[in-house]
Amino acid sequence: MITRRDVLVGLLCAIAAWGVAALAQQKANIMHSTAFDWNSMSAKTTTAGSVRSVCKAPTATLDELEMHVTTLNEGQASHPPHQHPNEEIVIIKEGTLEAFVNGEWKKLGPGSIIFNASNELHGVRNVGKGPATYHVINWSSPGTLQKKAQN
Repeated sequence: MITRRDVLVGLLCAIAAWGVAALAQQKANIMHSTAFDWNSMSAKTTTAGSVRSVCKAPTATLDELEMHVTTLNEGQASHPPHQHPNEEIVIIKEGTLEAFVNGEWKKLGPGSIIFNASNELHGVRNVGKGPATYHVINWSSPGTLQKKAQN
């Protein structure tokens, strides 16, 4: 005869197996070392220019690593200054941008790097002649995605 104890033990084993399977699936989705070929990334047109998505996935040490390359048309901004819990680095490839950093606009050109700290107001706009292209590396440290969802 099956007792309540047998049912409870069976239920606990099933829950434990589900947890192990969920962790295994999460590990399977972790991004490993890879190379991203510029020529295989397609550009999607936006109202301000275009964007090339590189990746958006968890890594061994981050909840999420997201990278993209944006090209802003002359006189355009990707969006008004904003803030978020995750941090990011912007590397200017070509053109001239103004970056909103620490409450003021700073003019920057090719090779310049912008660090946007957690929850600090930031933004960029193209103030040069012709298009401006920049690479964005954006990461969510463990727990950051939960904070982002709560906001």
